Amino acid sequence: MPEPDADDPRSTFGANLRAARERAGLTQEALGHRADFHPTEVNRIERGRRNPGLLTIVKLAKALGIPASDLLVGL
Repeated sequence: MPEPDADDPRSTFGANLRAARERAGLTQEALGHRADFHPTEVNRIERGRRNPGLLTIVKLAKALGIPASDLLVGL
């Protein structure tokens, strides 16, 4: 499966998630544990391979201690 292009909102969301995770000093594994996701799922979302639903976005934001809107910047 080819990587989504830069205009794909999944890529923008993934980049926002990765940046927030790194600012929090978390690994994909640690974020996955906090949000109750497998680290592979976090990786797929960060790479724009998954289209996360609203509940997933909220769980990730809560695990990062940020508003969900922070993950949607630029969309």
